[in-house]
Amino acid sequence: MFTDSHAHLTCDPVFSELDDILKRAKEQKVDQIVNICVDKVSLQRGLALAEKEKWIHNVGATTPHDVEKEGSLYFPLFEEAAKQGKFVAIGETGLDYHYEHSPKDVQQAFLVRYFNLAKECLLPVVIHCRDAFEDLYSIAHENFPTGRAVLHCFTGTMKEAEKALERNWMISFSGIVTFKRSEELRTIVKAVPIHHILTETDTPYLAPQSVRGKRNEPSFIHETVQTIAHIKGMCLDEVAQMTSKNAKRFFKLDEPISN
Repeated sequence: MFTDSHAHLTCDPVFSELDDILKRAKEQKVDQIVNICVDKVSLQRGLALAEKEKWIHNVGATTPHDVEKEGSLYFPLFEEAAKQGKFVAIGETGLDYHYEHSPKDVQQAFLVRYFNLAKECLLPVVIHCRDAFEDLYSIAHENFPTGRAVLHCFTGTMKEAEKALERNWMISFSGIVTFKRSEELRTIVKAVPIHHILTETDTPYLAPQSVRGKRNEPSFIHETVQTIAHIKGMCLDEVAQMTSKNAKRFFKLDEPISN
């Protein structure tokens, strides 16, 4: 069985074809999906979906891209859902200095707010980080020193991965690891211990190499897992089982969600 640890199922345009997407996921033995809610609409849809489909689990936060315009507007909604026990993690939050769609200081302020919310609710954090690892680790050291976190869709350097492992964080790899020019990333995959690895699709983004350019979906996670298995000299089923076990442990997926 496979676990997709990061997918945007309730954002447009995925939501309009969700029944078919989930059917294909089940056919490909995906038995757990962590859905990322980023605004009011995707949150409302996500909460309703999780009530209907017990194998779907929600995480919520405004992304670092959108915190300038939407951070204050939606933080109370994510805070309420978290305190009601509707989330298995807080996120995706973090820092993105590559695009800097929101000012750095605003991104940093909301990262601290979400770290504090995670501490209050005893939840892990799903982190988006691009070209901002030095600030991320500094802020985490001050505000989330012992908290559990995962670096989603990791594309950093070996040194940045090592610093995450020093914090006992998880590292999640997406379809990018299958891309032809991702040699450095595959070197990092080889170095990261399997018990620290999660796998994700980041649906609808970053479809793996064989379907690159198409809208991604959870059923495509096989190619990412197979690539990791090849890098590590392991069989597909073994990596699928171990990364699923990692996700279930990290998100505590075997524990009941509050009603």
